[in-house]
Amino acid sequence: MGKCARYSIILLLFVCSAVSNQDVLAGDDFGMSYAVGIEKKFSKKTKLEAEAELRNRNNTRTIDRFSLSASASHKITTWLKADVGYQWLYDNNREKITYNVTGDFNNWRPSYWGSRHRFTASLTGSFDLGRFGFSIRERYQYTYRPETTTCRYDFDNEWWEDTDVKTKHKHMLRSRLKIDYNIPKCKFTPYVSAELFNDMALEKTRFNAGVDYTLKKKHEFGIYYRYQLVNKNDDDNEADEHMIGLSYKFKF
Repeated sequence: MGKCARYSIILLLFVCSAVSNQDVLAGDDFGMSYAVGIEKKFSKKTKLEAEAELRNRNNTRTIDRFSLSASASHKITTWLKADVGYQWLYDNNREKITYNVTGDFNNWRPSYWGSRHRFTASLTGSFDLGRFGFSIRERYQYTYRPETTTCRYDFDNEWWEDTDVKTKHKHMLRSRLKIDYNIPKCKFTPYVSAELFNDMALEKTRFNAGVDYTLKKKHEFGIYYRYQLVNKNDDDNEADEHMIGLSYKFKF
């Protein structure tokens, strides 16, 4: 068995082990992510990308969100890249229950669907050290959630009533370190990454371990394992979570 196959099998075994370890998963959520994208290169320095993604949560039983995104990137130098992007998100917002001071139920707002608009601007610096590739990305992210109306149940009056979910603006700074490894004569590229989400304080942290596979330079397949640790509630209303992601990208 060659090095290429051994590295790939080791990574896949790590992913499967992480998911099957019930002690690790205890108390955390588990979900899946499925993404399909396209990439168009206009030159060696400039390219456009688009992607559709579906995520689930609640141990894969509940659809969490659907999103469409588009981005453009340009290499400023051999080691520095800039990009801008837009993402439309359609979220299945979690239910919310409030209580009276006596401990009795006050209001119950069931889960509901709503949209958000997200804009990003990033700078990514990268360099190689032997067969290891290092990249540091700094990303500014702005998310706008329009006002919407949904319903909730008032336990005190025993009726349903309309309630407004107010407009929300969210600014975020995302800092990511990624390391990949170039296996000789192999189309598999394993990587690990860590990303911090800050809005004046650390909001959440993501750790990824995955592998990408390129077929005939036009087809790129990916699988990753993610662990997300939430320090405080955010605009995504996410929880500590384990996730497996599957992706496909067509390049032309």
